[in-house]
Amino acid sequence: MRLAKRTSNLFRFGRPDTGPGLDVSAFDSVIYVDETERTAQVQGMVTYERLVDETLRFGLMPLVVPQLKTITIGGAVAGLGIESSSFRNGLPHESVLEMEILTGDGRVVVARPDNEHAELFRAFPNSYGTLGYALRLTIELEPVQPYVRLRHRRFDNAAACFAALDELCSTGRDGDARVDFLDGTVFHGRQMYLTIGTFTDTAPWTSDYTGQEIYYRSPSRRPIDYLTVRDYLWRWDTDWFWCSRAFGAQHPLIRRLWPSRYRRSDVYHRIVGFDRRHRLSARLDKVRGRPPQEAVVQDVEVPVRQGPEFLDFFLGEVGITPLWLCPLRLRDPVPWPLYPLKPDDLYVNFGFWSSVARRPGQAADFHNRLIEARVDALGGHKSLYSTVHYPREEFWELYNGPAYAAVKGEYDPDGRLPDLYDKCVR
Repeated sequence: MRLAKRTSNLFRFGRPDTGPGLDVSAFDSVIYVDETERTAQVQGMVTYERLVDETLRFGLMPLVVPQLKTITIGGAVAGLGIESSSFRNGLPHESVLEMEILTGDGRVVVARPDNEHAELFRAFPNSYGTLGYALRLTIELEPVQPYVRLRHRRFDNAAACFAALDELCSTGRDGDARVDFLDGTVFHGRQMYLTIGTFTDTAPWTSDYTGQEIYYRSPSRRPIDYLTVRDYLWRWDTDWFWCSRAFGAQHPLIRRLWPSRYRRSDVYHRIVGFDRRHRLSARLDKVRGRPPQEAVVQDVEVPVRQGPEFLDFFLGEVGITPLWLCPLRLRDPVPWPLYPLKPDDLYVNFGFWSSVARRPGQAADFHNRLIEARVDALGGHKSLYSTVHYPREEFWELYNGPAYAAVKGEYDPDGRLPDLYDKCVR
């Protein structure tokens, strides 16, 4: 069985699913927002775009809002999510108070951290729908102010950049300013920026990156910037970070002709999916005599102290730029079983989404395996939304096979849903 949904933010373009599709499209509402308790009760298929529009009416937002509008809250909890508030608020599943889950064996159970389904509650993050589907969730919210002030700090070496990032996360201060949001962009080894966001009630101006201007170019042009809180939360979506350039959408002429309603991440994802399924780019490269390309679309978490080493390796061996940096630290003092980051450690997420030319003799997954090996060696972890290349034994060592097997046996003993390795790797 598989989840039948119209949009996806996964990057696994294998053969089409042939199992029966479970239609949960009706579970797409915000049930209510409790502004006093600062909580919301939501259905699993509601997108963060709709959720944010509802909570902002009450001056509130989810503790972590993933970057792309069509990510669903159920998907972010089952598959992990991250954003620039993660250094203080952890990952989206850490603000979940309760989940109503349709399990693989057909039950609907209410899972909380302190009831008889606590093991399912804790194993659900990073299970990618292989234990069940979240039908309803109760989540925490936090108050917002109308605007976000951005300060872009430039660095010309990795050691200084990661040292500053560590300090900003530890102190929560940037001089006299509070650090509410923090992420970064690496353009090359001598040009990298940390972007510090601070809530504010007033703004002398606001920029607009939903039209002709492009957000990721702004750090080098505007050391100080202001956005409405909504535009800040979706600053990356218009251009899918920087990946819209692959479709020509950043060319001034094409951008003026490209309708604004189609300048968004889900449209670009559908274009990429069509291309991958029909191998259009691969065929065109072959006709032009270009080397075969290996898709390298990954997010990995590396301890902050290992950040400079990983960046040096990545720029030298893979060479994709720009890269996204996003610090995170778990809120919960107990690790989550299927994605066992250390609660006391600060990690940095590296996001890179492009392709690399393969030299003669290199395996089809050469660069991806190189990255996986280095992340493991540095004590990091890799998100599973994209291609995964680990052998089975190595995979279960990294993602806590015994803990997963125990919960799988309890809630999906007949294997109606695929197991995590089969879904993510095979």
